[in-house]
Amino acid sequence: MNKTKILEKITDLSSKYSATGQDLYSYLDGLLISDYINYWNYINLETLLSIQQPKTDFPDENIFIIYHQITELYFKLCLLELEQINENGRLVLPSGEDKGWNKKINVNLFIEKMIRLNRYFKNLIDSFEIMINGMEKDQFLKFRMALLPSSGFQSAQFRMMELRSTQLSFLTNTKKSLKNPQYKNIYWKSGANEMKTGTKTYTLKQFEKKYDPELIKLSTKMKGKNLLEKYLSLSKKDQANSQLVNLLKEYDYNFNIHWKLAHYKSAAKYLKIKNKRVAATGGTNWEEYLPPRFQKIIFFPNLWSKEERNQWGRKWVESINI
Repeated sequence: MNKTKILEKITDLSSKYSATGQDLYSYLDGLLISDYINYWNYINLETLLSIQQPKTDFPDENIFIIYHQITELYFKLCLLELEQINENGRLVLPSGEDKGWNKKINVNLFIEKMIRLNRYFKNLIDSFEIMINGMEKDQFLKFRMALLPSSGFQSAQFRMMELRSTQLSFLTNTKKSLKNPQYKNIYWKSGANEMKTGTKTYTLKQFEKKYDPELIKLSTKMKGKNLLEKYLSLSKKDQANSQLVNLLKEYDYNFNIHWKLAHYKSAAKYLKIKNKRVAATGGTNWEEYLPPRFQKIIFFPNLWSKEERNQWGRKWVESINI
């Protein structure tokens, strides 16, 4: 045991706590009487396993809940990476506290973050087999009626990722909004309309009530900070880095084609009965909303050729006869 190094660490700790007006000796006393940390307490295992609260007795509803909870945790992993890119390589907490890390966004850090993002999305896309082939159709069609009007459409984290990834103009669905993009014209608002009347569903109204203030604030904050604009802020040499370009295109394709079409495959399996379509749990017009050839959301249009943009998602869609 190196006593000199131990004394140096104690001095560093004393300086840390003195800067906040705290007493090092009190913290050391606390360490002496505290228990060792263990795995189950660290990850709150009992709490984690207790938050599945199905509304019915159908066992496959638990699969449905757990899968969506896993998905939201992956979304949180993605947001951790996006937030650091948006904040120039730093992590800024919702409270405004800047955690630093003393890094600046550069091509190497950008590549590292994009590798992580694509890894998370690849796992998400592959995991959708749990939804497509992991539940009995009869059970799903019955327990889903107890979930009304909730819908996966209401995932705020997914919307946050979109706002952090590209300019608002590329998330809107009117030509006018390209010159003057406004949050009210964001594409997803057209995806939660009643199949028969075209009016807003209760699902959309409740989502707007809970999250619109936060999402509007984020859309404003991301001007000049979103993933696309951070890429464009790099030098021309770094923008031409083939590895980074390929990673950005992979992310674009995973997010806006593969992920949405995985949803479509699941919806088509459970919500099409003898050539008839059934509304999603929130009453959303899923057949017009999910296929990417209809929405054509592209985060980085400048990285794709005109032909690629025109054929966006079409090859995949045609392969499964949508």
